[in-house]
Amino acid sequence: MPVLNLVEAVTNALEVAMEREKEVVVFGEDVGFEGGVFRATKGLQKKFGKDRCFDSVLAESSIIGSGIGMAIGGLKPVVEIQFSGFMFPGFNQLVTHAARMRNRTRGLYTVPMVVRMPYGGGVRALEHHSESLEVLFAHTAGLKVVIPSTPYDAKGLLLAAIADPDPVVFMEPKRIYRAFKQEVPDGYYTIPIGKAKVLKEGTDLTVVAWGAMIRETQKAIDQLEAEGHSIEFIDLRTISPLDRETIVKSVQKTGRFAVVHEAMNTFGPGAELMAVVNEGAFLYLEAPPKRIASVDTVVPLPKGEHHYVPDAAYILSELRGVLDF
Repeated sequence: MPVLNLVEAVTNALEVAMEREKEVVVFGEDVGFEGGVFRATKGLQKKFGKDRCFDSVLAESSIIGSGIGMAIGGLKPVVEIQFSGFMFPGFNQLVTHAARMRNRTRGLYTVPMVVRMPYGGGVRALEHHSESLEVLFAHTAGLKVVIPSTPYDAKGLLLAAIADPDPVVFMEPKRIYRAFKQEVPDGYYTIPIGKAKVLKEGTDLTVVAWGAMIRETQKAIDQLEAEGHSIEFIDLRTISPLDRETIVKSVQKTGRFAVVHEAMNTFGPGAELMAVVNEGAFLYLEAPPKRIASVDTVVPLPKGEHHYVPDAAYILSELRGVLDF
């Protein structure tokens, strides 16, 4: 069984999908010859040819629009937006057409397309390179939104996204692209979209996170458990559709809830998760639910980025507040 980091798992998933189905095509800015800015598509053009893995023009609207046309026409495009902050020029195509095509045609046409995009901070990049925009996509009916946190999940969720008959936004936390390695099975396997993963069971507090925040949150949880607390830790994995059942069941057991995410606090995904908890487990709560998130500002330039993204120390302090209420 190969040992891969997250970006290698993405590459492996694309290779497996392209070998399995000739309809799968991969394209985007610098995706072909260079293998993408993070080398997530490295070697695919050489193996499958320029007709199935190729460079696009530098125009996100064209990338998404072309993918929609290909998907309706019978292909399974996997398109890359170089950074999630570059998505806005293509947002119109994604929201106006890709997300609505099934409803617009009453099921006559669907858009089996995956939009991959590195997202989030932690690499000290330039403006428009470090946003966490998952809530924009999750708010759009007709789109699924997936965020892996491990190499194993990255491969299984990406293969599930490619197999899905509708558009999937697949957001890759670039901060942990090469942070650690993990055994990843050879060949084809999928992880169900819409199902969270309970990383650890506990009785005192439910904590939900995803993407790069899993590792930071785990550091805080390790400290709390060293102090004698029992924490239930859930990797959400899919932002839309939400696994409400797993979250509610957990909070009904623990009586406390906190969510950690990299997106800004106000109107962020944590607000929706708090609503899920209030609606499904309100009478079980022993403390107010807590959002632990980035502040409501534009993502700072590199020198100030460490003040913006939640780190283990901040997460630990906030979780203690929930436990001590």
